[in-house]
Amino acid sequence: MDFEDIETIAVLGAGNMGHGIAEVAALAGYEVRMRDIKEEFVQDGYDNIEWSLEKLAEKDQLTDDEAEAALGRVTPLVDVAEAVGDADVVIEAVPEKMEIKKDVYTDVEAHAPDDAIFATNTSSLSITELSEVTDRPEQFCGMHFFNPPVRMQLVEVISGAHTSEETLSAIEALAEDFDKTPVRVRKDSPGFIVNRILVPLMNEACWLVHDDVATIAEVDSTTKFDMGLPMGSFELSDQVGNDVGLHVLEYMHQVLGDAYEPCPLLEQKVENDELGKKSGEGFYDYEDGGVDIPTDAGREDVEKRLLAVMANEVGKLVQNDVAPVADIDEAVMLGGGFPEGPARLGDDAGLDTLVETLEDLVEETGERRYDVSDGLLAAAEVGGFYGDDDEGETEFENVTVEYPGEMVGHIELDRPHRMNTVSPDLMDELAEAVDLLEADDEVRSILLTGAGDKAFSAGADVQSMASNATPLEAVELSKKGQETFGKLEDVDMPVVAGIDGYALGGGMELATCADLRVASERSELGQPEHNLGLLPGWGGTQRLANIVGEGRAKEIIFTAERYDAEEMADYGFVNEVVGNDELEDRAFELAADLAAGPPVAQRFTKRAMHAGRDDTEAGLEVESQAFGHLIGTEDVMEGITAFMGDGEPEFEGK
Repeated sequence: MDFEDIETIAVLGAGNMGHGIAEVAALAGYEVRMRDIKEEFVQDGYDNIEWSLEKLAEKDQLTDDEAEAALGRVTPLVDVAEAVGDADVVIEAVPEKMEIKKDVYTDVEAHAPDDAIFATNTSSLSITELSEVTDRPEQFCGMHFFNPPVRMQLVEVISGAHTSEETLSAIEALAEDFDKTPVRVRKDSPGFIVNRILVPLMNEACWLVHDDVATIAEVDSTTKFDMGLPMGSFELSDQVGNDVGLHVLEYMHQVLGDAYEPCPLLEQKVENDELGKKSGEGFYDYEDGGVDIPTDAGREDVEKRLLAVMANEVGKLVQNDVAPVADIDEAVMLGGGFPEGPARLGDDAGLDTLVETLEDLVEETGERRYDVSDGLLAAAEVGGFYGDDDEGETEFENVTVEYPGEMVGHIELDRPHRMNTVSPDLMDELAEAVDLLEADDEVRSILLTGAGDKAFSAGADVQSMASNATPLEAVELSKKGQETFGKLEDVDMPVVAGIDGYALGGGMELATCADLRVASERSELGQPEHNLGLLPGWGGTQRLANIVGEGRAKEIIFTAERYDAEEMADYGFVNEVVGNDELEDRAFELAADLAAGPPVAQRFTKRAMHAGRDDTEAGLEVESQAFGHLIGTEDVMEGITAFMGDGEPEFEGK
C-alpha cells in the first residue's frame, strides 16, 4: 500500500485514544470507520468527537463547516467486517493487553483487504509478536499516538522484525498528513523511545522515596523546578495513571530483565487502587487539594541520579540501534514535553559525572538497574552523545560561520556569485551551522546575513533543483527546506536576519524564520512563486501569516509582487529599516543586544509563543510552566537586583 492510495481508515476502539485518532484522521480529510464492541461504546466515542470539534470551532481553530465536514467523515460501527472491509489502513487502539490485541487481529485478518496496512497504537508491546498473528507481518507496524491525539504532536512509527520499508514510509507519510511529527523507532524494543525514558525515570523516583533517600516533595521539586521538566515525576505518574506505568514497567521487566524491576512503592499504590488523578488519589490526593510541589526543595544529588538513569537509557537505545540520539531527543521533547532532550540534558550535566554517579550507586546498592550501558560509556569517551563540540572546526563551502564577539554567532550565506540562492548543499550546511552555534555555550544569539550587497538571498537555486526533478523528488525537496528553515526558527536563542538587497522566494521564507528582521533601504522582498506556476514550498504558506496575518500573506503570495523595505515594515514583516551603509552595524548591534538578554527566559518565551500559534491553551500551559521554572533562577535575582540598583543586569543563563 502506497501512501497516495490511502483514502479510508478503520480505527478499532472508541475510547480516549481511539476516538482521538479517529478525529485526527477525519480532520485530515480521510473517511473513517470507528468500531467498538458495543453500540454504547462507539456512540460515546462519536459524541466525544462531536464535542471536541465543537470546541475547536468555538476557539476559531476550525470553521463550523469544517467541523461539520470532519464529523461527517466518521462512521460509528460495531460490525468488524463493515468497519475494515474497505479500509486501506487499520489503526488498532484497543486496551493494552497482548491477548486482547491478538484476538482483534485474528478477527480483522478475515475481513480486511489483502493490501491493507495494520498499525497498532500500543505504547510498549511487541510489534513483532502482534504481527505474527496475521498473514501480513510485512504490512504491520506500530503507530503510537500520545494522549490526547488531537493536541499531541508526536507519533512513534515502530518497525517490527518483519515490517517492510514501504509500510514504514507509508505510515510516516500518513502521520505527516495528520499534521503530526513521526519519529521512527528502528527496532522493536519495549517502551520504544518515550516510555523507555519516562517509565524508568518514574520508577527511579519511586525507588528514591522507597529507600528513604528523598521525599516525594524533594523529587518532584527537583524534576519540575531544577530540571525544568513540565511535571514532577510523581505528578506525571499520577497523570498517566500509576497502573499504566506499572503495566509498561512489568512488561519491560519481563523482556529486558532485572534492571526494570518495579519499585514496591508503585506496586503498592496500584494494589490500593491509588491510580492517580483518574481515581482521585495516587501519590497526591486530588480530592484534598491536589498537587502542591514546593519550588525550593530540589536537591542536586537527586537531579544527578535521575539524569544518570535517563542518560543510561539513551545509551541503551543507541547501542541497540533502536533510534539515533537526535531522534530520541526529538521524541521525548514532543511526547514528554521536555525543554531539552535527555541526551542533551546528559551532555549538559557531563556524561563523565553521570557515569561516576551510576558506578557509585552500583557499589553502594548492588542493584542491576545502575549498571552502566556500553552506549553511555561510548558517548562519555567522545565527550557526549553529540560528541565533543570543541574537536576541530567544521568547514563549509556555501556558508560562513563567524564569531564577531558580544556572544553573537554569525551565519553568512556565502554564494554571492549566485545571489546567495539556496541549493540543497547550502541547506545541509545551514542546518549544520545552526547546530554548531546552538551547541556553543558562548553564543547567545544568531545573526543571519547574505554575502555581498546585492542579495540576502534571491531564492531557490532553480537550476540545481528543477532540472529533471520528478514530483516525488520535488516533495522531498520541499520537506528538506521546511525542516532546515524550521531548525533556524526553533533554535532556542534569538535570531536576527540582516536583509540587504533581494530577499525573494526561498530567501524571504528563510528570513521569515528569524525572530527579528532588519533591512536596508534598497532591499526588495517578495514571494514570486506564483509567477512560475509554483507556490512557496519551504514553509512560506504557513509561517508568513504568523507574522503579517493571513490577509497580507495572501496578498504577498497571490500578487507575486516585489515590495520595498518600507512597505514590508508597514506590513509588520520588517522590524526596522536602516540606511544601506548602516545595515551591517545595526543588525549586529541588535543581535548583540538580544545576546545580552536572559537566555533561559528567551528560550522559554520562544517555545511558548510557538506552542500557542495553533493552540492558545497549549501556549498558555507552556507559558505558566516556564514562568514557574524561571522564578527560581539566578537570572531573575540578577535582573531584580540590577533593577533595584538602577544598573545593567549581567545574565548568565542560570
